Amino acid sequence: MENIGYILLGIVAICWGIAMLIGMIATFPLGIIGKDILAGLRTIIGGEITEYTKMLAESREQALDRMIKDAKRQGANGIVCARFTTSAVMQGSAELLVFGTAVKLQKKRKKMPNKPNTTDAKSRTAD
Repeated sequence: MENIGYILLGIVAICWGIAMLIGMIATFPLGIIGKDILAGLRTIIGGEITEYTKMLAESREQALDRMIKDAKRQGANGIVCARFTTSAVMQGSAELLVFGTAVKLQKKRKKMPNKPNTTDAKSRTAD
């Protein structure tokens, strides 16, 4: 861990955050039917379903924020080895889970370059 500018002092615990995706209701309360119809057409003809991509990105950020809060609550100041996983909970909803190892880190001190010796050889010798 020293190659990133921090020294790993110790492992605190597992930390995690979770967000639930429930159709389009959580992110787009208005116009749900139209967006779902548009998304359905895109699954037939191809292309990115931007409405769902946006919802997933927002849920990912929410889960990350919750994991960071969990790590801080446990006294950690860093997280390593974070992983995302998703699973279907019921039709029309999914769970997005992020988990990692909460750790204590210390910033490495920068080594100061050696200062050149300003005294010359004559001043160090006795007369």
